[in-house]
Amino acid sequence: MSQVHVIDHPLIQHKLTLMRQKETGAKDFRELLSEIAMLMCYEVTRELPLEEIEIETPICKCKSKVIAGKKLGVVPILRAGLGMVDGFISLVPACKVGHIGLYRDPETHKPVEYYCKLPSDTGERELIVVDPMLATGGSSAAAIHFLKDRGCKHIKLVCLVGAPEGIAVVQKEHPDVDIYIAAIDEKLNDHAYIVPGLGDAGDRLFGTK
Repeated sequence: MSQVHVIDHPLIQHKLTLMRQKETGAKDFRELLSEIAMLMCYEVTRELPLEEIEIETPICKCKSKVIAGKKLGVVPILRAGLGMVDGFISLVPACKVGHIGLYRDPETHKPVEYYCKLPSDTGERELIVVDPMLATGGSSAAAIHFLKDRGCKHIKLVCLVGAPEGIAVVQKEHPDVDIYIAAIDEKLNDHAYIVPGLGDAGDRLFGTK
């Protein structure tokens, strides 16, 4: 079974509270989401392998550690996932960015892929799928299926806020994918919105309704 890592650092909790407030505008919402993504990136990459190299400081030569060539990729689920990308690439500028777009079929209610553009060496990379909201889990689970169908083997899911129902769906369908999340909220309401949540992340991010 995949692990659920709740990253509840005080700075993340504080910024998330500001994001939840309904009077927070799009500009502040975008900035806060990017800042939280950067803070979460610190934890998501905690286990990256290191190697020792020899360098020379102004004082002397010494051995010091660098990341051991691990290839990373960030894959936002459109549209709201876009708001988390800058936070990751600001800390890991060498990572590549893919994009995956889904919509829900009005008749079957199942996610349908309408766009997918990934780095050519995606199968060799550790992919970090980002989406602020993990509500029903349908979109995240489907996006991970689409990535696996393209040969991706090492995947992590990073979300801002999730409901227990969505977490359970992803864990059931992808027991090999760890979930990193800033807050697990109470439940989903009748319209599949997270309660208390923060509303529609995409609309609040881009100022649409």
